[in-house]
Amino acid sequence: MTRHTIGFIGGGNMAYALIGGLLTDGFSPQNIYVTDPEQDKLATLAQQFRVNTGSDNNAAVANCDIVVLAVKPQVLAEVARGIAQAVNARKSLVVSIAAGVRVADLQRWLGEDAAIVRCMPNTPALVKTAATALYANNRVADSQLEAAESVLRAVGLAVWVDDENLLDAVTALSGSGPAYFFLFMEAMESAGRELGLDADTARLLTQQTALGAAKIAIESSESPEMLRRRVTSPGGTTEQAVLTLEQGGLRNLVQNAMQAALRRSVAMSDQFGAQ
Repeated sequence: MTRHTIGFIGGGNMAYALIGGLLTDGFSPQNIYVTDPEQDKLATLAQQFRVNTGSDNNAAVANCDIVVLAVKPQVLAEVARGIAQAVNARKSLVVSIAAGVRVADLQRWLGEDAAIVRCMPNTPALVKTAATALYANNRVADSQLEAAESVLRAVGLAVWVDDENLLDAVTALSGSGPAYFFLFMEAMESAGRELGLDADTARLLTQQTALGAAKIAIESSESPEMLRRRVTSPGGTTEQAVLTLEQGGLRNLVQNAMQAALRRSVAMSDQFGAQ
């Protein structure tokens, strides 16, 4: 990765996280370029990371083998059209982290020969524990696949899918997933207070329990179902709680919620692609 130069179009939270991860992995700040219309963001990035900053997207692209589109999907069409000539002249790999924008639309804006990787990271990238899925078009060379994966692995897990439509499922699962866990933690915390715990104690116990459960799941080769069975003693307190959740339709609620997220992801792709 150290031989590449990377340009970030957009200096928001996700770009900030990726740059921090790359530098932690030993990437040179001299090989990173960031553009953004907000001078305050650029000043913060330059001060904290010592990367190259500016407001001219085309000037940045002209220096970069990899271009990361880290702007809001609502403005991506305008941004992509604006850098299309520079991308094609440099033959840069374009990595889009904009939710809901399909590769076909990116190619329409950037040019049919553009090498594009579309990916769906999630907000835990901010603490280097992201779950990211990536999809590449047929213009992406093997070396570029490795480079794109390295960029996303700087902030967590990165996996490839071979069907772009699966990114809508990824959006419903890991893209929106942190909010599901926060909601469940919120409910546990509230219930703990109702049971008599003070607010700080309920929050700390909830947070540490969530962390511990996730750590066990990550480090174990067993399925979540088996792990749940192992901590659910017959006739015990956990069994009663799990039965109540099951009888309340927890599984159906989760399935319905993720279907709703998937439908919205498809609708957003249609909306942004119409630009």
